[in-house]
Amino acid sequence: MTIRAVVTGVGHYLPERVMENAEFEKLVDTSDEWIRSRSGIERRHIAAEGETTSSLGANAARAALADAGKAAEEVDAIILATSTPDLTFPSAATMVQRELGMTHGFAFDVQAVCAGFVYALTTANAMIVTGQAKRVLVIGAETFSRIIDWTDRTTCVLFGDGAGALLLEAQEGEGSSADRGILAADLNSDGRHRDILYVDGGVSTGTTGHLRMEGREVFRHAVEKLAQTAQMSLEKAGLTAEDIDWVVPHQANIRIIQGTAKKLGLGMEKVVVTVQDHGNTSAASIPLALSVGRANGQIRDGDLVVTEAIGGGLAWGSVVLRW
Repeated sequence: MTIRAVVTGVGHYLPERVMENAEFEKLVDTSDEWIRSRSGIERRHIAAEGETTSSLGANAARAALADAGKAAEEVDAIILATSTPDLTFPSAATMVQRELGMTHGFAFDVQAVCAGFVYALTTANAMIVTGQAKRVLVIGAETFSRIIDWTDRTTCVLFGDGAGALLLEAQEGEGSSADRGILAADLNSDGRHRDILYVDGGVSTGTTGHLRMEGREVFRHAVEKLAQTAQMSLEKAGLTAEDIDWVVPHQANIRIIQGTAKKLGLGMEKVVVTVQDHGNTSAASIPLALSVGRANGQIRDGDLVVTEAIGGGLAWGSVVLRW
């Protein structure tokens, strides 16, 4: 028998405040039509004063636990993917642990920007299959509105806040691609491309800083690298694109999503798309989309799901799992 990390619960949380594209017309030289045509984004959620990355993550975690019918006391570990932690330290994951009333186990953050949730899933899978943990909460949570330059029309319109979470549990499988759970993963990074997507602040500057991005360069790398990593994960699992039921991509830009699907030879009817409602929520975008896709009746038990993401670093990767 083979131990698999199986998704048994999923949930998400979005701040109440919704910011429509039209609001940006009062802030910068842009329009609803310009934003939609270039990104596919129509609106995004913005965290309220007092809402933090950890509070968003805790709410998503509670939803995932409720979906699984489990209590925090039954969880061994929390892995939280974020680039916008509440504080430099301690980790936002330990703050979620406190909010859930969980006084055992361990919790830590993973930082790989928009690819963070894929990295966190892969880490959780490794812990489960090696016996370090039986149940792991994997969370993606971000408050990117706090690091946006609201005078930069090329970036401020793209990002939003939110959180999503999965509960992974150790279950026995046959060791075949028909098993439920994570079947394969592929992770990559290339630090040579740091300057096309980064935040110009941190310990070295003594400031929080703002997000800076060369959009055309990011786009050029994204479609090729996302398609390649998805293909690599499928090969590791002994599967092909024809086996895919759903692609749940990082929700950054509708043109990147469409371009990646085309390279994989898939129609958009097999892609879960939420970018229009959430914008780019970085590490939160994949678990948010998984939760919405599940709630909408798109993702069903037994479906083969491919997730893929790319973010600053550059860092990118993919996970193949059977729901």
